[in-house]
Amino acid sequence: MAHTLSADDIREEFSQAMSAMYQQEVPQYGTLLALVADVNLAVLENNTRLYEQLANADELARLNVERHGAIRVGTAQELATLCRMFAIMGMSPVGYYDLSVAGVPVHSTAFRPVEDAALQHNPFRIFTSLLRLELIDDPALRQKAAQILAQRDIFTPRCRALMDIHDEQGGLTAPQAQDFVREALETFRWHRHTTVDKETYQALHQQHRLIADVVCFPGCHINHLTPRTLDIDRAQELMSDYGIEPKAVIEGPPRRSVPLLLRQTSFKALEEPVQFAGESSGTHTARFGEIEQRGIALTPKGRALYDKLLSEAGVGKDNLSHQQHLQEVFKAFPDSEFLLRQQGLAWFRYRLTPIGDAHRQAIHPGDDPQPFIERGWVIAQPITYEDFLPVSAAGIFQSNLGGDGQTRTHGNASRDAFEAALGRQVLDEFSLYEEASLRSKRRCGLL
Repeated sequence: MAHTLSADDIREEFSQAMSAMYQQEVPQYGTLLALVADVNLAVLENNTRLYEQLANADELARLNVERHGAIRVGTAQELATLCRMFAIMGMSPVGYYDLSVAGVPVHSTAFRPVEDAALQHNPFRIFTSLLRLELIDDPALRQKAAQILAQRDIFTPRCRALMDIHDEQGGLTAPQAQDFVREALETFRWHRHTTVDKETYQALHQQHRLIADVVCFPGCHINHLTPRTLDIDRAQELMSDYGIEPKAVIEGPPRRSVPLLLRQTSFKALEEPVQFAGESSGTHTARFGEIEQRGIALTPKGRALYDKLLSEAGVGKDNLSHQQHLQEVFKAFPDSEFLLRQQGLAWFRYRLTPIGDAHRQAIHPGDDPQPFIERGWVIAQPITYEDFLPVSAAGIFQSNLGGDGQTRTHGNASRDAFEAALGRQVLDEFSLYEEASLRSKRRCGLL
């Protein structure tokens, strides 16, 4: 058969197409991209060490294309088909997130590339949430929502046909891949016409506005696309200068010499005009803009300490006091790469320098890498955190959906039910980071 396009190339085309579409749908997203580009350029011009670190880790090229999106689906069939669609783009489900503990009636996973080379090529991620219909209190409303969802197909017939062709051929040719990207994009497009009348929309909205967002539209429209900044504090400061109203508090850990995990900020959800079935009009509020700053991936030990400190810190009313309080609380978390390595709190990728390569015979499996790092034979690079924080994700959802007025806590999550809907098990993010670190040690002769 003709030459097929790689999953990495299809993912690259899709992420660019989605970014272009979202920029047309939400003009402030274009402003957000300009803001982040300006901040990143200033950071790299003024921080040569960070520039060199990103260049050495082959992460400079991915910075400008890096995005994560968020979508919500209503049925197991929709989730399973998305899993199939994202697999064509080289994206696997990583992690399980229970957002019901924050009063958001969904559970989620993140579809993303997992191999080192694929992440460097384009680390596009889609945080994908499945509505938990069982959390709708009213049985009649729950049944109605299920009936509405059963009547829609969020995938075009051509998209489904191309997924079949991919499976039959073992890939897609370049023209087929372009066709696939174009058709797949329709699943995530915004539709201002709802599939329900105003009364049904309002009943679902009253139960939880996110339920209305999932159930009442013909597709799983993209809710936000998030560019990556190198200085989220500066981005937060500048948002108002760019005509964007930022949310009150940056979520996640405080500013540090060695950034941890993920920090997020955003602008509030847009009020968008919609046309209900039966021709009455109104507005819907769901989609917003978000910026993230990524740090180092933490080991289970590091994550336990992080969770403990974040829980102790709580959430402040304004960003300045909240960040100052976080800084105090997080003094208990070591803030140097050496201490993070020494105490086993974070993951690192190891590589030989040219001098180290010349002395490769002196490095043996089981050796402590620290003396070689001090000698200049080995470089330890922080492994970038590629995933999400359950608390942070839920917080972003809540803060952009109108504050904390809908924060009922529901029962325990059902990971088994989620994986049954997905049609496979989700991958464990800790294992992925550990494997990346071990692979790099093996290449250096340390394992």
